Amino acid sequence: MPQNVAILNVVGLSASLLEHAPKISALGEQATITPVLPAVTCSVQSSMLTGQPVSAHGVVGNGWFNHEQQEVQFWKQSNKLIQGEKVWETAKQRDPSVTCLNSFWWYNMYSSVDYSITPRPQYKADGRKVPDCYTHPGSLRDELQDKLGQFPLFKFWGPMAGIESTRWIADATMHSVEKFDPTLTLVYLPHLDYGLQKLGPAHPNIPQHVKDVDDVAGDLIDYFQKRDTKVIVVSEYGIEEATGHIDINRRLRKAGLLAVRNEGGHELLDAGASDAFAVSDHQVAHVYCKPGVTVDDAVFAGCEVTQINHERAGRYVLIADKGKWFTHDYWLDEASKPDFANCVDIHRKPGYDPRELFSEASMPAIAFKLLKKKLGFRQLMDVIPLDASLVKGTHGRIDNEPALQPVMLGAAHAGETLPCAAVRDVILEAMFGG
Repeated sequence: MPQNVAILNVVGLSASLLEHAPKISALGEQATITPVLPAVTCSVQSSMLTGQPVSAHGVVGNGWFNHEQQEVQFWKQSNKLIQGEKVWETAKQRDPSVTCLNSFWWYNMYSSVDYSITPRPQYKADGRKVPDCYTHPGSLRDELQDKLGQFPLFKFWGPMAGIESTRWIADATMHSVEKFDPTLTLVYLPHLDYGLQKLGPAHPNIPQHVKDVDDVAGDLIDYFQKRDTKVIVVSEYGIEEATGHIDINRRLRKAGLLAVRNEGGHELLDAGASDAFAVSDHQVAHVYCKPGVTVDDAVFAGCEVTQINHERAGRYVLIADKGKWFTHDYWLDEASKPDFANCVDIHRKPGYDPRELFSEASMPAIAFKLLKKKLGFRQLMDVIPLDASLVKGTHGRIDNEPALQPVMLGAAHAGETLPCAAVRDVILEAMFGG
């Protein structure tokens, strides 16, 4: 029989922070992980679970340009987007009795796992976004929310993001493990990601953020060890201090390459009509071009230019200089910005926006807007600032100093440096032996 294994993904955990995480550190056998490029959630997780590089599994970032639909699409959830065999599928081939629970790792809908839990808000016709989650089997959703309360979506991302969502994920995981007893459990613990991006890795409050997630992880470690389940902690990336930003789409627009369309006085990126535009993703940006279009090197100042050999990748893949990150902003006049620019809107923005962790409105003002939405009034939640200098931590590059690289603890690879694609084999090794 295979050994039961739990993989705790403590996002943002690096060697420099372990001194504040005694419960995680007690697992011992610390190794260093070298992330794939881009070192962002969806790409790294897909490499960990398939053992493949980005050029093989095709997850070139947290989002990319869909050439067939001519749209930028971010944070999609279908597991079919990962091209390649996942670790639980390999494990099932070795032993058909293997079952897997995926608790909040991404691409967690319509998957071949046996049990899954993932965020899935309800989008109401009156404009409301109602917190909710998606599970397989479907009955697990109501069971979890009846026991634990509604999934705290607004504590999972946005200006109110906090430890509550990580605690809910941990509690939901333990309930589900108790119910289903899976062989392999994947758990995503996001809390540390918020403070590191918002405050920066050197901020004096970061040790408390690490302690908070260590307490949650510690409860999971204790729970699994009592069940004779081997626990391995991994991290996707480390976060470095943010010292500046690059408005890559504004550069492309000023070069006459990026097109917009005006809707009611608001400009929207017209990706399909653009000669070139960028999909920004932390410290990496994909620049998509029409056939025959080239971009002057001057537009890419402050960036390293590389390529990812996959049809989903941009013609140019840009890596920002150390400490810099890419905004998605493309408007040149504040008055013409899209109406969602100041909102938490992860699907319509043509890039990741860490400014969504901040608010320029007071908590009473936010509460009043939320109250009006609950009463059925259409209400624009335009509380997010556009000042890029607010962001103090960033990631995506893969050449950070060792202290800022992601780590793995609890596996038999102490002192080693492993590519993140090797995590797949580490999991199989833990389940079936060397």
